[in-house]
Amino acid sequence: MGVKIGIMSMAHMHAYSYADAVRSMPNAELAGIADHDTDRAIETATTFETTAFARYADLLRTDIDAVIIGSENVRHRELCEMAADAGKHVLCEKPLATSVEDGQAMIAACRKRQVQLMTAFPCRFSPAMGRLRTTVIDGAAGSILAIRGTNRGRCPFGWFVQTELSGGGAVIDHTVHVTDLMRWLTGSEVVEVYAEISNRMFGQDFDDTGFLNLRFANGVFASLDTSWSRPKSFPTWGDVTMAVVCDRGTLTLDMFAQNLVLYSDKSGATSWSHWGDNIDRLMLEAFVSAIADGQPVPITGEDGLRAAEVALAAYRSAETGEPVVL
Repeated sequence: MGVKIGIMSMAHMHAYSYADAVRSMPNAELAGIADHDTDRAIETATTFETTAFARYADLLRTDIDAVIIGSENVRHRELCEMAADAGKHVLCEKPLATSVEDGQAMIAACRKRQVQLMTAFPCRFSPAMGRLRTTVIDGAAGSILAIRGTNRGRCPFGWFVQTELSGGGAVIDHTVHVTDLMRWLTGSEVVEVYAEISNRMFGQDFDDTGFLNLRFANGVFASLDTSWSRPKSFPTWGDVTMAVVCDRGTLTLDMFAQNLVLYSDKSGATSWSHWGDNIDRLMLEAFVSAIADGQPVPITGEDGLRAAEVALAAYRSAETGEPVVL
């Protein structure tokens, strides 16, 4: 029998991809969807041919093995603690939490009940990223000196720009993915963050542009553009790129370059249709395998917290105009 998974909230658009991935896996079952938005629970449960639950507690009382948390960022702690108390393993959407205290509480709750907590960082499962990391580990390019990274996208609006639900804007949304990749690649932690953040893309009361300089414990330094700087007319949602400067050469990554360019007279727009590997499914397969085999998840709550700490430090740096030491 496969691993039974429930979803706690479909607020995040990634939850739809995760639900689709679980349904396509022979060793997993999408056993239910619960949401504080009852209409959304019913609608999405109908779409994905599973059971809708009006209350999270009702889903957690079933015989599911694990949950995916796809809620607004500020709800992550509450839902994670509920799931842990019910003895369910957790895959939590990024950022793990909107405060260090919440992230620590989530990790502690799961550790107390001896359930696993995994952070949803699908970019680690990109085959291109895997090849880049293998090249670095094998020493073919030499030692890493510096990294230039980007995660530039279109503004998602909705609750993402309501800071009381998201915990911030572009910086908390887009810092964590590439920061996690840099940590994974270097095997080192960020020890200092300097950031400049503004709202000049849309001029509203949320940050839409951010540029971070990071210093790692092993001496590597990095820059990271985390802006919602792509206009509505841009042909895709955004990017994940890295240029890894080593002492024998530079390695470059364009994670989502596998696409077809579609010029549509029907829509009057140009779009990019991705044909590469489904990294969401690869991530879900790793999560399900870890649960089924009783093995540690490959990306932990601690990984999620370390990345979130960098985003939170970036906000403090931008407020003071000074680097923040972690």
